[in-house]
Amino acid sequence: MSKAIIYIPNKNPMQSGTAKNNKWILEFITKDPTKNPLMGWESSSDTLTQLKLEFTSKELAINYAKKKKLILI
Repeated sequence: MSKAIIYIPNKNPMQSGTAKNNKWILEFITKDPTKNPLMGWESSSDTLTQLKLEFTSKELAINYAKKKKLILI
């Protein structure tokens, strides 16, 4: 089973208002990060970590996670 986290992103420090700050993000957690010994980059064979899903409410994000049988952190 995949692990995921649901959160509201922080606003940009250059913003003063709260517009466009009403979305919830579901982000997958990396299963097996490995470090490249030559360049020092961190990589993974898990392609779900590149995916960030946006939802309009927390309930929709939780329902999606339950439907896909994700473990929420």
